[in-house]
Amino acid sequence: MKYIYYLLLAFTVTACGNSSAKNDSAATKKSEEKTNSSNNDFKYWTWITASPEKSDKEYSEEFRKYKENGIDAVLINTEADAQLLSELAPLATEQGLEVHAWMFTVNRPGDEEAQKHPDWYAVSRDGKSTFDQPPYVGYYKWLCPTREESKNHILSLVEGLAKVEGVESVHLDYIRYSDIFLPIGLLPKYDLEQNEELAEFDFCYCEVCVAEFEKEHHKNPKDFDNPAIDMEWKQFRLNKVKAIVDEAYKIAHKNDKYLTAAVFPYPEMADHMVRQRWDKWNVDMVLPMIYQNFYNEEIDWIGFATGQGVKDLKGTNTELHTGIYLPELNGEELVNAIKFAYENGAKGAAFFDGGAFTDEHFEALKKARELLKEE
Repeated sequence: MKYIYYLLLAFTVTACGNSSAKNDSAATKKSEEKTNSSNNDFKYWTWITASPEKSDKEYSEEFRKYKENGIDAVLINTEADAQLLSELAPLATEQGLEVHAWMFTVNRPGDEEAQKHPDWYAVSRDGKSTFDQPPYVGYYKWLCPTREESKNHILSLVEGLAKVEGVESVHLDYIRYSDIFLPIGLLPKYDLEQNEELAEFDFCYCEVCVAEFEKEHHKNPKDFDNPAIDMEWKQFRLNKVKAIVDEAYKIAHKNDKYLTAAVFPYPEMADHMVRQRWDKWNVDMVLPMIYQNFYNEEIDWIGFATGQGVKDLKGTNTELHTGIYLPELNGEELVNAIKFAYENGAKGAAFFDGGAFTDEHFEALKKARELLKEE
């Protein structure tokens, strides 16, 4: 998602029983750890993208810089490369940072395995596949979340990352459909008007999705005059995203990891814009990307969107940590953004991205932390 602007195992009956007990134990342990950590200080995260060309020394220096300036956790994108993550995780943990395995989930640009299977890709209402006709930008390579093969491929990547030692969570990004509506602040970039659900941005109408929906609801979405008002069709797609998340949650907990996710600003907006209803998911923590400038909003909108998400999560075990977009903020604005998140119930703030930090930003983090201690 970030780059719009700048994206099973078969067991015997006995083995199933043993696995279930193990999963329950791991889930309980993780839940207890999260509850016990709820009294810790407001948490600072940052997203970063790995480069195989960067040396260990350079990484250690980068991680040390984050830690010295108040960052608690790094979400590392290795393009789901578990081996690279296993090499970087110790370098970060040595500097006192938590490590989270950030992965592109349904959007899979550059995925060599997926590219061998053109039928895995999502299809728009006007019949275009993201395999060779991606919407908006070239890296929008969305897989169909309904097909067993593409779904299982995604989950295999989750499992690979979940097995890496020293990792706290698998962090799902692009866990949704392609944007049916772009953030209003981005429309001029693409010379677009989106006042309704346009066919070229409405996914997934592949043969598998259509057939499964028709079997369940006795109607074909391709025949709808206005698909946007058919609630079963909308819910069908929301459920397909949720199914991937819920399976990923089981995999993460089986491997004694949390499941975290980068999501759109608050559930009702996410539902409307990208078929993503994250308050209904089995997930330990969400990091909604409340990038106010993308929506032509003021800084205080960070507080509104944070508060809405916190309210929607009431009664669940999911924590909310507010995502903040650094490049458009000066130091004073960053302090205010963090305060708005904190005052509206966030447990932390995540910054996109590590490379955008300036000395002014780092000073703002320290100032914000001191101010929060006084409240």
